[in-house]
Amino acid sequence: MRKIGAIILAAGGSTRFGRPKQLLPFQGVTLILRAVRAATSARCNPVIVVTGQGELEIARQLKESAALIVPNPDWRNGIASSIRCGVERVAEFNVSGGVLLTCDQPLVDCEAIRGLISLADRTHKPIAAAEYCDTLGIPALFARKFFPELLLLRGASGAKRIILANLDKVVRYTLPEAAIDIDTEADAAELKLEATDGES
Repeated sequence: MRKIGAIILAAGGSTRFGRPKQLLPFQGVTLILRAVRAATSARCNPVIVVTGQGELEIARQLKESAALIVPNPDWRNGIASSIRCGVERVAEFNVSGGVLLTCDQPLVDCEAIRGLISLADRTHKPIAAAEYCDTLGIPALFARKFFPELLLLRGASGAKRIILANLDKVVRYTLPEAAIDIDTEADAAELKLEATDGES
């Protein structure tokens, strides 16, 4: 089986949310710890967490985990800088590829990550991307040969740009759960309500 790393992007300033959403509790754990546990359970190794704002608190949250913390001093310059930090670190390991994740898609669990990796293995496609809301995006797995392209990203350009530019090399993984993300307090409140309803 190929060795696949995970890069969890957790450096954002949560400007629309108003406080670090990485530390928001959901089903008993913070979003960042939930993402790390999902990647670890999916047997991603290493699991890289790129931090920016709230770095110290995130590190405290993950002190018992096997995650590797990678601070991004340029996190204010856009998501591309965090992707580059994560890819540079994961490339130091003998991995065949890396899964890009965020911590604000709380319904993306270990089964989703395993499914993404399994689909890429079965189809031998170098990119496996989540498909939801008539688009493609992360979580997405990139074969190592795409690391140089990820490292060329700048500013607000994320991984979707590379996915859409290489559709012939992409396998689509249907993942409607990826459409649920947390950008505002209203999003968080709605998600908590749905989680409570589902457990009753």
